Amino acid sequence: MTRAFNFSAGPATLPESVLRKAQEEMLEWNGAGASIVEMSHRGPEFMAVAAQAEADLRRLIGIPDDYAVLFLAGGATTQQALLALNFAQPGQTVDYVLTGHWGKTAIRQVAPYVNVNIAASSEANGFHDIPARDAWQLSDDAAYVHITANETIHGVEFHDTPDVGKVPLFADFSSSIASEPLDVGKYGLIYAGAQKNLGPVGVSVLIVRRDLLERSGQPRADIFDYRSHVARDSMLNTPPTWNWYLAGLVFQWMLAEGGVEEFARRNAAKAALVYGAIDGSGGFYRNQVVPAARSRMNIPFFLPDDTLNARFVSESKAAGLLALKGHAAVGGIRASLYNALPVEGAQALVAFMADFQQRHG
Repeated sequence: MTRAFNFSAGPATLPESVLRKAQEEMLEWNGAGASIVEMSHRGPEFMAVAAQAEADLRRLIGIPDDYAVLFLAGGATTQQALLALNFAQPGQTVDYVLTGHWGKTAIRQVAPYVNVNIAASSEANGFHDIPARDAWQLSDDAAYVHITANETIHGVEFHDTPDVGKVPLFADFSSSIASEPLDVGKYGLIYAGAQKNLGPVGVSVLIVRRDLLERSGQPRADIFDYRSHVARDSMLNTPPTWNWYLAGLVFQWMLAEGGVEEFARRNAAKAALVYGAIDGSGGFYRNQVVPAARSRMNIPFFLPDDTLNARFVSESKAAGLLALKGHAAVGGIRASLYNALPVEGAQALVAFMADFQQRHG
């Protein structure tokens, strides 16, 4: 069997060693006579897996003790809706900085519950940049300020944590979490769908400063109350145990590989290769993002016409390079360079790009 290089934006490539470990343990976990996915989530076997996964994630990212960690079913979009219910009063103002498609999605999720102030937006220029911090129109009484740390579709990334004063900063880190060192203490809350850098689809991670959980928020069912999930160690109801287990294996793999510092080095190298190929193509390949705001994780680019875009996707797949078609919202090509994609994958893509340009340029 030969595994292709998978550039999917999510569900994304997973480390081969993790998949082989899961395969090995699929029928029977640790001599228990059953698969981990068949065991009670409140049994000692899975409780040990869950505790180890949290400990490893805390070590990997550097999560302080005054932050709670939750492993929750579903994706980041669900969490976007719950932010307002848990941390804002009905009709209270929340500030959103809009830098792409997923920021717009986040705003739609909270709009029924709060007054959304779009403090800054780069939509007018096609989401090709991040608005300058001194241009943000923040509210004095906002419940929180929300950013999307990395826009998966538009390929725009915050490379510094913005200072928003005393109002807590909330961030969607779905497509860049654990890709480089992160100062968690600068954020009130961080959330991320696992299916890009942390594990499989179906489980999300939420990291929240414990004092924020004292807010009353809005009337909501117990299942939508983060305090209840914290009190039950993310087991208020039956969690996605297999997904949680797989995420734990990914955390172990990342730690063994050298942690976020090593992945920051690898990710910078991969991004430099691909952006170098784009910028050195004489305009045959185009990335429209302002260089200072370019994402390391998701690189959208365009060829001279749509016919060549389609041919690039078809030929690249035949060459063992998967999922390079751009998102429908923007078109073109997109290469996602998450932690589990090796540097050799970026090298193979760059080689294909040079060959394709030589044949079709």
